[in-house]
Amino acid sequence: MKKINQTFMSDFLLLGLSGYPKIEIIYFALILVMYLVILIGNGVLIIASIFDSRLHTPMYFFLSNLSFLDICYTSSSVPSTLVSLISKKRNISFSGCAVQMFFGFAMGSTECLLLGMMAFDRYVAICNPLRYSIIMSKMVYVLMSSGSWLSGGINSMVQTSLAMQLPFCGNNIINHFTCEILAVLKLACADISLNIITMVISNMAFLVLPLVVIFFSYMFILYTILRMNSATGRRKAFSTCSAHLTVVIIFYGTIFFMYAKPKSQELPGEDKLQTSDKLISLFYGVVTPMLNPIIYSLRNKDVKAAIKYLLNRKPIQ
Repeated sequence: MKKINQTFMSDFLLLGLSGYPKIEIIYFALILVMYLVILIGNGVLIIASIFDSRLHTPMYFFLSNLSFLDICYTSSSVPSTLVSLISKKRNISFSGCAVQMFFGFAMGSTECLLLGMMAFDRYVAICNPLRYSIIMSKMVYVLMSSGSWLSGGINSMVQTSLAMQLPFCGNNIINHFTCEILAVLKLACADISLNIITMVISNMAFLVLPLVVIFFSYMFILYTILRMNSATGRRKAFSTCSAHLTVVIIFYGTIFFMYAKPKSQELPGEDKLQTSDKLISLFYGVVTPMLNPIIYSLRNKDVKAAIKYLLNRKPIQ
């Protein structure tokens, strides 16, 4: 039998858009601008939720968690992507790749759970308003948030450990912007059935179950809203949910495309499809975190009022 030459990888080479050198500078400028918007927009939301007492509610607590998560997620990958685009330095160390993979998977898993928690919060607020303060007490929503972060971290630790323990037989070129787990799995020269099985279980727990919670929460919310006699009450209820629904559609639309059907091998003649996958991954990794604070700011009077208050606040002398 022919032996497989298994070598230890000291680093990986991120391919990115190396096949399109003329547009790399354009992508550098776009990603840099979007990253700055992510830092500023989400940072302002976090500060507003801390210092404005009107935002000391479960919904805005979850929103500030989501903003902090978006900053962490993009900061784990965007700076290295910018460096590779402008300096052509595309290599990343083995440990650096593992860290990037861990944070990317952890933040994605946690965001799924947080979006589900936010949907449940809206369900309780609209369908059980008299019991809202009891059901969504501070201890409850802090535990819900902490559980989301802990579960996402554990899930990512399992997935990253299984992926980075695989043997890589000399091929260290990752056809992606970052150390995305599916792109790394394609380099393995061993059976990845266990990785695929655990990813399917992970998809069910962190993609499907939160989506089920979101779906049924909004079915009950829609039923309750349609039974309201007041048109003003219906509009107010819809407005409190519209921003969250928009974020859910954008987030799940991109993440399901990338992760719902993990592939174990690369088929020939799919260069254009791979480029499309990388650009969709970029959309999920940069555009979605950039849109989150914009969506919540434009469609929420409390957030706009809090931001306006912070901007007009006089410094203490």
